Amino acid sequence: MGIKQSDCVGCGAPVGIIDRQYCCRCTARQKEAAAQAACPRCGQQRVLQEDTGRCITCSRVCTTCGHPVRDKTATLCRDCSRKTERDAAKAPCPRCSRPGYLREDTGWCGHCSRPRQTKQPPRPCRECGRVRRHAGLGLCSACWQRHPDRPFIRAENLIAELAEPPDWLRDFTADLAAKYCVSRACTMITSLGRLLLDEQLNHPQALLERSRRSGRSMGSLARALETFFTGHGMAMATDQAKRLAAGRRQRRIDAVPETLRPTVDAFADFMMRSRERARRAGTRPRSDGTIEAALAIMRDLARFLAGERGKQDWALTDVHDIEAFLAGSPQARKRRLVVLGQFFRFARSRKIVLVDPSRGLASQGPSGFTGATLTLDQQRVLFRRWTTGPAVHPHEALLGMLALLHGASSREVKMLQTADLDPHARTTRLGDRPHPVPLDPASWAVLERCLAHREAQRTDNPHVMVTRQTKSGRGPASTAYVSHVLDACGFPPRMIRCTRLLDLVNTMDPKLVAAAFGMDPEATMIYLSDRVDETRLSEWETTKD
Repeated sequence: MGIKQSDCVGCGAPVGIIDRQYCCRCTARQKEAAAQAACPRCGQQRVLQEDTGRCITCSRVCTTCGHPVRDKTATLCRDCSRKTERDAAKAPCPRCSRPGYLREDTGWCGHCSRPRQTKQPPRPCRECGRVRRHAGLGLCSACWQRHPDRPFIRAENLIAELAEPPDWLRDFTADLAAKYCVSRACTMITSLGRLLLDEQLNHPQALLERSRRSGRSMGSLARALETFFTGHGMAMATDQAKRLAAGRRQRRIDAVPETLRPTVDAFADFMMRSRERARRAGTRPRSDGTIEAALAIMRDLARFLAGERGKQDWALTDVHDIEAFLAGSPQARKRRLVVLGQFFRFARSRKIVLVDPSRGLASQGPSGFTGATLTLDQQRVLFRRWTTGPAVHPHEALLGMLALLHGASSREVKMLQTADLDPHARTTRLGDRPHPVPLDPASWAVLERCLAHREAQRTDNPHVMVTRQTKSGRGPASTAYVSHVLDACGFPPRMIRCTRLLDLVNTMDPKLVAAAFGMDPEATMIYLSDRVDETRLSEWETTKD
């Protein structure tokens, strides 16, 4: 042992080496601490292994799952070791060929060794008589699927599952069974059960809101619930029509080029606010169709300016651009010019444009009726088609005959209800006409065909024209459906109606026609012809002589 030279700075022990401040133990401890670092797995100061970059304890991991292994000689963790032992005890089953624990009594795995419930032998169905396996109530699967008691059985099972079943569930089931097929009614009751079994409120209004889908269609269950709840006074109608109208307006705004879109969006908000003010004031507010048509015109103008004129700002629009845009569709010049005047007046009030480029433009062309009409031969062909054609749909025949002979519009036929019919007098009320309209035998026969088609759908909808979408509710057919009913005949409803109005106005007093049809006197004046019918003039002269 060397002679003490000084005391250790760390622990105070004697230091026997010249020019050294620490003793042997402190020197070894410093060398060991310098070789250690924080382990990235456990975070402790340890000597890291060169191959793994972790301490010796964390470096021992399972070769299968990577979990730590404490035993120095083990290569698998506890779970993997047990799983390996279980897999080693398994053997392929002679029956199913899957690995499993073979039973001593059967020589098969547990799944194959358990006894199976034997199916009942086929028996004659009490409904159709065919020998098949029964699905329930002594019926085969096909007969059970269309059994009328299935919705009520499903509803009773749902009531047994609910802690507090609603009082209206049985009545709603009866309503579904009367309007839908058996399988559809059962599917809707099952969907309703999922809503009733959740932890949210089951109040009719809250249930109706939760049953609505997020897309354009609210769903058949939501429509059925809305019809039932509103009919029984348990909930208010949804805002589905407003949501659809808002979606249509937004799609038209999104189709506008991006640089011109903010102004069109502000114009849409202005029209919506104006409509609300008109409703509060009791005047005639704009309808959704009017606003959508105006936005469609602005969309077309914005595309025209950006695509063909190369203008990305409304302030650059001049009268030549407006004239070129109006020349693209001469038939819609009047309507487009009205909308353009409204838009540019709005833009000028907001300092978006300095001058209204549409101001001073006049609508050219005759002020009278300029649409297309049917010839007499075409009218005869359509009359024979709708009165004798066996393959013609009843809705097409009804709309066509009422438009051809009685000048009925699509809206009047769409809103026609069974309560408006008088079978004894064979009359009906159409729209806002002040007096019932007498129907000729051909028109009444077509109406009876449409009523028979309605009875076959087993619906409570009061309207005469009932579709697949409206037979479960009480609303009229959609405008899109009515606009395409006459596609098979090749002529639109408006053309057929205008043919009848043109003939009546030019052969009778226009004021009498306006009074009979519930129209304004000014509305019938546009149908007056500006020429003399030579055939009728010669007939009049012959009668006079």
